[in-house]
Amino acid sequence: MLMRAAVLTEFGSEMEIRDIEIAAPGPGEARVKIAASGVCGSDIKALDGKSPVVRELPFVLGHESAGVVESVGEGVTSLRPGDHVIVAMNGPCGRCRNCGAGRFHLCGDPARMAAIMGTMGDGTTRLSVDGTPAKTMIGIGSFAEYVVVGERMCVKIAKDAPMDLMCLLACAVVTGVGAVLNVAEVRPGSSVLVAGCGGVGLNVVQGAVLAGATTIIAADVAEPKLALAGKFGATHTILVDDLPAQVGGIVRGGVDYAFDVTGVAGVLATAFAATRPGGTTVMVGSPPAGTSVGVEASLLFASRRLMGTQGGDAAPIRDLPMLAEQYLRGRLDLDGLVSERVPLDQINRAVEHVRGGAVARSVIVFD
Repeated sequence: MLMRAAVLTEFGSEMEIRDIEIAAPGPGEARVKIAASGVCGSDIKALDGKSPVVRELPFVLGHESAGVVESVGEGVTSLRPGDHVIVAMNGPCGRCRNCGAGRFHLCGDPARMAAIMGTMGDGTTRLSVDGTPAKTMIGIGSFAEYVVVGERMCVKIAKDAPMDLMCLLACAVVTGVGAVLNVAEVRPGSSVLVAGCGGVGLNVVQGAVLAGATTIIAADVAEPKLALAGKFGATHTILVDDLPAQVGGIVRGGVDYAFDVTGVAGVLATAFAATRPGGTTVMVGSPPAGTSVGVEASLLFASRRLMGTQGGDAAPIRDLPMLAEQYLRGRLDLDGLVSERVPLDQINRAVEHVRGGAVARSVIVFD
């Protein structure tokens, strides 16, 4: 079947809107008609040739999406055509050692590992561009009218849920809120620092609010992003400059929790130094591969913790419905995250808006 997709054929160049071939779903797979897909910083890294999982072209990017199941492959039992779904960034097997211990984000199932590298579980792809196989961003590739994904990556949602908002739960929201609730386990009454207030950082702020933090300090290099952070629940805003000193002026001795969402090693180190003895720092943003993070060793003696996270350490089938419910109850702001909605043929303009920091989230919408 032919479909329209934004295809990356050269690193550092714009994506091309092309008609490409998408195959029918295989056993255990579903084909989903995409309704909306957010533009994420991870897509920008891939465009620039800086993603460790995007190496071979042609490639279809996009991974933050929601849509309607169009068809299912043999053996699929939990989905049927017409189901509305969020396409999760991973589909844990539920059977391996890590899944058995509740570490679903570390699932070692071969199908999940293949998806990370852009293929289906059997190592092949369901897309082709002029006869050449094309891989997809973490096994999704939602800058396209359709995707073929594993059954376990589809999380059903209500048919009246707004797709252009629900898609955000798949990455920006679950990563940010999950970093707070699943990874750091922020306690009520705590103090929190959030360095980097883009789409994910704003959701760290929202997560801190949900967790009951009473002091939430947002830091960024851009004043407009700080203004947005205030609307999402930040109690204080500062520019990213000498974080330990600035934070110490607000919370004596440092914050209980710090989150670095910038992907800049130097910022991570200063955020770590801005925590109190016994404090926790979570690296949410991903520095370039091979980057080393230098922290002052003496700070570790005071039982400070430095942690990482993958997508908020989420279990999609548990966390995505919970986040959707929080939105429906008015406890999670998704509407305020969307700065613009654009059609697929304007995706390169949306990419430049994200790259320039002019938007919280650009969402590609399909007919």
